[in-house]
Amino acid sequence: MSGKTVQVVWRIVRQAVLLAGAILFSMPIIYMVSASLMSAEELFSTSAQLFPSTFQWTNFAEVFGRFNFGRYLGNSVIVTGAVVLLNLIFSPMVGYSLAKFDFPGKNILFFFILATVMVPFTAILIPLFLIIRSLDWVNTYQALILPFAMSAFGIFLMRQFALAVPDDYLDAARIDGASEYRIYFQIVLPLLQPALITLAIIVFVAIWDEFLWMLVVTTGDNLRTLPIGLAKFVEQYTTRFELMMAGSVVSAAPVVIVFLSIQQRFLQGMAGLSGLK
Repeated sequence: MSGKTVQVVWRIVRQAVLLAGAILFSMPIIYMVSASLMSAEELFSTSAQLFPSTFQWTNFAEVFGRFNFGRYLGNSVIVTGAVVLLNLIFSPMVGYSLAKFDFPGKNILFFFILATVMVPFTAILIPLFLIIRSLDWVNTYQALILPFAMSAFGIFLMRQFALAVPDDYLDAARIDGASEYRIYFQIVLPLLQPALITLAIIVFVAIWDEFLWMLVVTTGDNLRTLPIGLAKFVEQYTTRFELMMAGSVVSAAPVVIVFLSIQQRFLQGMAGLSGLK
């Protein structure tokens, strides 16, 4: 067997293994979507089946009509969108400052910012809630958004990418008379675009799925988000699993859509962070 034939066979085997792995890891998602379109009797029938015999689209209508799911979805969009926007505003500013400006205590400040990554959120939950309560922000959008307006990981990510920005670009702009604000917005930010998209996806997924803090600082359905709404499907005596699956599809769909739409930029950002070319 020639070397070229071996390469072709190996490529086919590799693609087959990757395809089998993709199908295997996709099965839970496929079953979730399928179960969301089944009736309760079909879902728990003794004859296991992967796809519904009759598509029960009324499950999605019942989810939005019975459990106020539209309100939860709207709150998740507002909170997640605001947190992502604030992170994209503040994290690049801090990261760029730590990367390209010299000031007393810069390294110490960066060390303490990184140290906060090792502190679990549950350790600061009570002090943070006491601060929110003292400000009379319980059950407000401020309480849901502002604690996540900036993250240590986001600052670290922006700093690492800003370090790769050539100083010659910045010096040339200063010689041409550009202000620091113009340098930041017209030179630095465009070069940080892969990192910004990476940060946006990471923050989006984290806040979209956040449960504990959203539950602690909300007291009514008017401000609760999708993860809390999904928990309401567990009732006292029975759980409507077909409705839970429908709600899970609605909750997971935005994350999948956002990732698939900008996955190439996300992979570029992660490759840049790890030093790959």
